[in-house]
Amino acid sequence: MKMKWMLAITAALVVVAFQPMAMAETAPFKTFKVYTDGSAPDNHYIPSGWMGDYGDLKIDEKYMANPHSGTTCFKTVYSGKATQGARWAGIYWQNPPNNWGSRPGGYDLTGAKKLTFWARGDKGGERIEEFKIGGITGEYADSDVAGIGPVVLTTEWQQFTIDLEGKDLSSISGGFCWATNIDVNPQGGTFYLDDIKYE
Repeated sequence: MKMKWMLAITAALVVVAFQPMAMAETAPFKTFKVYTDGSAPDNHYIPSGWMGDYGDLKIDEKYMANPHSGTTCFKTVYSGKATQGARWAGIYWQNPPNNWGSRPGGYDLTGAKKLTFWARGDKGGERIEEFKIGGITGEYADSDVAGIGPVVLTTEWQQFTIDLEGKDLSSISGGFCWATNIDVNPQGGTFYLDDIKYE
């Protein structure tokens, strides 16, 4: 009788030990920050991918006047002078810096449902044709792309969301991007970004 009891206990332990790993709950996605404050140690990606008329752009990563939160926001001045003759300009936040798909990098952001950010214009009416994540091509291309636009800014901070449901986020080197052009901003424009993060 004692032997049967011990065998039953052993069998039960074996069943528990070999339960499929898939039954374990996956950890929820932790907020992944692209930019919160200019000196924040947990910022990810670098605004290194200047595109089009890059000579038309000036940035201040630690602009202190009227941030959405914290002590600073990200200021961009677009002159609209077509310095390189492209008639458009934009910036990619990349990992590693200046990576256009020619080398490995990026982050596995699997589990993120959205990217949110806050933006405002200096005068109101500034139009950004596209905000997006991913989309870098090449040997080490981003695993997916998603975006929104066009977006017309006001002088008040507004939150915007890029939906990432169903996207393959296993390798994203282009963590955030914006682009605009002269046709919709003939006088150029100044705008501000803050609290850019994956959630």
